[in-house]
Amino acid sequence: MEFDVDPTNSNQTTTNYDQIINISTIDSNNFSYGDFFANYMQKNVPCIIKNVSNDWQSTHKWVTNGQPNIDHLMANYQDTKVVIYKCSERYFNSQKCTEATLAQYLKDWPETNDFYLKDWHLKLQRKNDQFYEVPIYFASDWLNEYFVECQEDDYRFVYMGQKGTWTPLHSDVFGSFSWSVNVCGQKKWLFFPPGEENYLKDSNNILPYDIAEINHSRKCFEVLQNPGEAIFVPSGWYHQVWNMEDTISINHNWVNGCNINLMWQNMKENLNRIKEEIKDCKTMDGFNAHCQLMLKSLFGLNFQGFFDFLVFICKKRLAMMQGEASKVLFHGHSIGTNHIVFDLMQISKVLKDFLGCDDVISSTNFNSGNCLLQEIVQILGNKDFAF
Repeated sequence: MEFDVDPTNSNQTTTNYDQIINISTIDSNNFSYGDFFANYMQKNVPCIIKNVSNDWQSTHKWVTNGQPNIDHLMANYQDTKVVIYKCSERYFNSQKCTEATLAQYLKDWPETNDFYLKDWHLKLQRKNDQFYEVPIYFASDWLNEYFVECQEDDYRFVYMGQKGTWTPLHSDVFGSFSWSVNVCGQKKWLFFPPGEENYLKDSNNILPYDIAEINHSRKCFEVLQNPGEAIFVPSGWYHQVWNMEDTISINHNWVNGCNINLMWQNMKENLNRIKEEIKDCKTMDGFNAHCQLMLKSLFGLNFQGFFDFLVFICKKRLAMMQGEASKVLFHGHSIGTNHIVFDLMQISKVLKDFLGCDDVISSTNFNSGNCLLQEIVQILGNKDFAF
């Protein structure tokens, strides 16, 4: 299936989050990709999408009588590696976790509601297992396009937990979007619009671990997510999640042209905090390189990794424009021509800002970026698109 955008309706918008009254629920049977792109991704506001997993294999094979089908999961995935979080035991701003096999996790399934299986890279481990399909709304996924093809890694996960398991207050990695589909069970989500988290911090500028532990009057939204529903989590929205029933969900973190600048700004802010924290070492040899090492450790990517990511997506889109590469992406959906143009325009904006950054100017590792910018201008200059 092809996804594309209307070139007359692809300008970035600024959202006034104070005007949001509630979280919308839409039905996939009568809502287009273009509508989702313009009304939710570009505006960076959450929504619930109904009826996205009716035809998934996991919907039919992983569930029996509305409950996780433990026998099927054990028979097919018992040896896969998983990470199990103990919900009652805090570890910094997360929960204590251990590595195990699915069999080790499931053997105690009926006995406890304290252990939550998160970040299970099942699709990476079982590449040919078609247990779900990426909903068309989430098809523009640069992050997994890059990591699946270049890093033998991914941000595609399965979560599984009993009633009462939960995830502490957080925003998503890199400042990315995320989506989550309940294969079975029900989740409760509490969302805070960007900026509201600043009013939740204590005197030491630390966010609460569990929002239930504090009294607050900040603007937030409570959402119940039912089986077969997807929830779209925009960039920078802090949220906390509880499993109200025994629940299995499939989730992606993802970045694209709608939030790549937010990712870049988030990275710069993290680097500035690092520099401020170790400013006493500013005169040491290799200070900037050391800051980049810390950035990679704390943020997950440094400038070199971000540049490599941008270059990969840029070169693929340029090759698509020139008919030198397939428009079919890693999940099977095809990207339309207008969407390729939108991607290239967003890359060019971020790449231009990136190349003007002091830490980049002082390095020779990014010289090829200027050539890419020129190529984007040349390609788009020959096309009549009204962006």
